[in-house]
Amino acid sequence: MGSFLQGLIGLLVLTIGYAIYDKFNNIPEVPRFPDTWWGRGDPLKEDTAIKPFKIDVSKEILDDLKYRLDNAIPLQPSLEGAHQNYGINSKLLQSVIDYWKKDYNWTERQKFLNKFPQYTVSVQGLKIHYIHVKPKLSPQSKVKVLPLLLLHGWPGSVREFYDIIPLLTEPQKGRNIVFEVIVPHLPGYGFSEATSKPGLSVMRISQIMKNLMLRIGFKKFYTQGGDWGSVVVLYMSILYPEVLLGAHSNSCFCVMQSCHLKLLLLGSTFPSLIANKEELSFFTPVVDKVVFSTLLETGYLHIQATKPDTVGAALRDSPVGLAAYICEKFTSWTNPAWKDLEDGGLTKRFTYEAILDNVMIYWVTRSITTSQRLYAETFNKAVMGSGITEIPSTVPTGCAVFKNDLMAQPSSLLKKQFLNLVKARYYTDGGHFAAFEVPDVLAEDVYDFVEQVDVL
Repeated sequence: MGSFLQGLIGLLVLTIGYAIYDKFNNIPEVPRFPDTWWGRGDPLKEDTAIKPFKIDVSKEILDDLKYRLDNAIPLQPSLEGAHQNYGINSKLLQSVIDYWKKDYNWTERQKFLNKFPQYTVSVQGLKIHYIHVKPKLSPQSKVKVLPLLLLHGWPGSVREFYDIIPLLTEPQKGRNIVFEVIVPHLPGYGFSEATSKPGLSVMRISQIMKNLMLRIGFKKFYTQGGDWGSVVVLYMSILYPEVLLGAHSNSCFCVMQSCHLKLLLLGSTFPSLIANKEELSFFTPVVDKVVFSTLLETGYLHIQATKPDTVGAALRDSPVGLAAYICEKFTSWTNPAWKDLEDGGLTKRFTYEAILDNVMIYWVTRSITTSQRLYAETFNKAVMGSGITEIPSTVPTGCAVFKNDLMAQPSSLLKKQFLNLVKARYYTDGGHFAAFEVPDVLAEDVYDFVEQVDVL
């Protein structure tokens, strides 16, 4: 009887072990779906013409904004010594609003935002807005021009890339490559049209971005993204590897369950088992980094993944509220230590002018609600149950990991998600908005990565 019981227990252990192994090693099939029409009404004959675009905000919108700012009710005073730990401090917010009312000049800023060539084109029923900058080379130049798709996230916009675009499109000393860049607003963000239909997840946006590049004329190209842009890059790598020459991200992470298990079970107790010496300084104990720090910074995510339209109504009605909601992210997501500063460290990396450019893009396009819906469309059973989160990428990938970003993972985990991880570099400076914060560093990393891939 004893041997029978031992055998039964042994069989049970083997069954459980196989189930766990199978769960973490059985790669699902790649999801496939048609080119859905996301425009209003039923599918129509699509106008595929590429049309020049200029930002030109009406006087009515600007007059309405001025009225709302001038008639905003006084802010609730912050608690003594709270700094940014209860959200954005009222003194910091008031200084931003005062600058917006007195010093921010939209006429000048609109001219600045129009400095790069911009276009719109319909893709799957949605008018997509994008910047398209080509390098200026002499006919004798031997520099190789490569197409590069740059993708932003939330609460960002194409404004994040204005300082890095020249670095990527102008020949650099000692480099034999340069980029032709395409910088779109994601659907529902900025000047890109939002869908009126449910279901436009980040997975389906990957399809739209692929089709956008094909429509512009690129059959193969490189990609780079952060925040949601990095997820689009990852899903394009999984869904459409045939169109990608390489993928670069400044928000690399492994979303597979096996990575989460290792991070929680090993990383919290024995971080040296999953991270090398260079990477160890990026990891506080997981209980601190994940359970406390990450939860502290993801309250917005839970709201936007469940009730985006409710909070969107308030933010669309109040420019002060919108500025508060967005500016807060540009403090704590750039450096978590800045929450303990009275000024939130906001001007250590940015200017009020640059931050307000980004806020204005959301305000004048009335896109805050539609941008937030991406969370609800992605964090749901349909997407999470599709199996895409358990499929690794085989596309050549480069990762730039910045010390103050919300989440960092060691290369041992990244290699599970990115089977063809060409390079992963860990930087001791910089945060979540890398293109906006340290454009020179990010540009160098992109060049280094592409030069490696281009000779493979």
